[in-house]
Amino acid sequence: MRLDTLGDVLMSEPAIRALKQKGAFVTLLTSSRGEAAANLLDVDEVMVYDAPWLKATAERENSRFEIEFIKTLRSHRFDAAVILTTYTQNPLPTALTLYLADIPLRLAHCRENPYQLLTHWVQDKEEVTGVRHEVRRQLDLVASVGYEVEDERMRVKVPERSRRYVDELLDPLELHNWIVVHPGASAESRRYPPQKFAAACEMLARSGLQLVFTGSQDERELITQIQARMSVSSHNLAGGLELPQLAALLERAPLLLANNTGPVHLAAAVGTPVVDLYALTNAQHTPWGVPSRALFEDVPCRFCLKSVCPEGHNGCLHWVKPERVAAAVYDLLRTPGAPNYAPIILDQARQEVNV
Repeated sequence: MRLDTLGDVLMSEPAIRALKQKGAFVTLLTSSRGEAAANLLDVDEVMVYDAPWLKATAERENSRFEIEFIKTLRSHRFDAAVILTTYTQNPLPTALTLYLADIPLRLAHCRENPYQLLTHWVQDKEEVTGVRHEVRRQLDLVASVGYEVEDERMRVKVPERSRRYVDELLDPLELHNWIVVHPGASAESRRYPPQKFAAACEMLARSGLQLVFTGSQDERELITQIQARMSVSSHNLAGGLELPQLAALLERAPLLLANNTGPVHLAAAVGTPVVDLYALTNAQHTPWGVPSRALFEDVPCRFCLKSVCPEGHNGCLHWVKPERVAAAVYDLLRTPGAPNYAPIILDQARQEVNV
């Protein structure tokens, strides 16, 4: 069970693959917001459940839905369940659901003693010992019962029809030196200011990079605002790609420039380098397993876990200079194995900031 959203589901993939490689028939039970990502993973079945202990779930009138859901779980006669949570989430509501569904083996991290609700319990001490990367956390959990995987990178299955769709979409654009830019994010605290995004993108575009913007339909206007501040033309694909198609685009892209949001983890899952404008709302979601740069300004209020900056300044992200963003893109494009077309690095930016 991974009752979370796009990025969290993707970061669970190596742990899920460890279970799958030992021959288990794996059902991934996730939220409706995580379903699209779940369908890109190598699992045998996907089930969707929006739990009442999740923030985005619509309010219930009564417990009838939960009672029926428990009956559905019981009818599947599962042998075991693994509960995947962040260190800030309480696994016990999920554990109780699985207990009532008569699933005999139940594994999770938990801070307090769960007694009979879990048959296999890994005590959660991250707030004391230090926060692990989300991928490492889930790998450690399944390793505690003997499931490990040699290749710990994230992976997704990119449908061939999505690759063909992207090929047909990009061919008329005649892209050569290009990157993908994803300037949106669900949380306000994780959005780099549009004017600074535009300034960084202007530097990149003027030095010879072609920019392909992506986002949801609701983010088209944001991208239009960024483009309006630029003197060089670019491409806006916001609202035009489903998740498998976005995966196919990122698979082809030499690099992704984005806020800390789901597409960062999708890029990592297809092996694409990432420059991540990383608001310090939490510590455990940096790009995993690919060449990357996480850009932020250290602040005393770091790791606040807030969707809106409680201090009002968003300094951990907003104080990152556009020159630093451009320099990070150039540096990453020049790393071994990167495409050999990186434009001339902004020497001034490199002198101002040690990327």
